[in-house]
Amino acid sequence: MNFASVRIITDDVDRLVNFYEKVFGVSAERPAPVFAELVMPSCTLAIGHSQTVPLFGEGSAVAADNHSVIIEFRVHDVDAEYERLQPFIEEWVKEPTTMPWGNRAILFRDPDGNLVNLFEPVTEEAIKRFSGRD
Repeated sequence: MNFASVRIITDDVDRLVNFYEKVFGVSAERPAPVFAELVMPSCTLAIGHSQTVPLFGEGSAVAADNHSVIIEFRVHDVDAEYERLQPFIEEWVKEPTTMPWGNRAILFRDPDGNLVNLFEPVTEEAIKRFSGRD
């Protein structure tokens, strides 16, 4: 089994696509106006309009109602990302911080309120834990 993607359901696909294109520095693929994918080497972030929810089962997802998932991405330099993202991140949850498990991280919310974590392993143990994961 291979992990394919994480999909965010939203009422404003264009707004989230624009946001994540800025965060990731990649252009989204748009096979339909109600759906987009940001494809990166390690994962794909899919964004679907709330109009697509009935295709999966009525009430199976609710736009902008996430309170339990953190979307995480490993980066090369958290502090540089923090500086780069300052102009357009509206809600910072955590400024650059080294976590107890050895990752340096920043956390912020996307326009729908989803929590996003950019991190880099910085301690010897954390670097070892992530070695071989691409």
